[in-house]
Amino acid sequence: MSLTDLSSVLWRARELLELLLFKLEEEQLLLASNRSRWLAHATREVEVVLDQIRQTEVARAAYAQAVAIELGLPAEASLGQLADAAPAPWSELLHQHRKAFLTLTSEIGAVAEANRDLLTAGQRAARETMLAFAGTVETYSPQGKTVSGGVRRPSLVDEAI
Repeated sequence: MSLTDLSSVLWRARELLELLLFKLEEEQLLLASNRSRWLAHATREVEVVLDQIRQTEVARAAYAQAVAIELGLPAEASLGQLADAAPAPWSELLHQHRKAFLTLTSEIGAVAEANRDLLTAGQRAARETMLAFAGTVETYSPQGKTVSGGVRRPSLVDEAI
């Protein structure tokens, strides 16, 4: 195993992370536009990409371990350590991979967090709507437990829903 093999698997991992970011942004667009019809498909596509990333990560770990040993580093050396120890031009290329991974993981984390917020808000809105139709509203007791108030309040219903 060589630096060429490691670089190839790193390129594949970058492509998959970019695809994951794309799929998460697709999912976000569906959530933001309240188009839940295709949400299950989008989520399945995210899961497929995550599985591909897991498989690629196994290969990356094996190649990185072999390269680390070739460079005289501990087998569990980080990508930054490999880049520092690698000869030119590999050193620069590995540093670029590392920088791209940091950027992509940051972007993926931000989009995933935004998607969680959208899902939580949607779930909360659906729950409140269902409770309004049921004639009860859940609130919190002084102890912090969820309680149902039996008081029916007048409400407006948007018939476009």
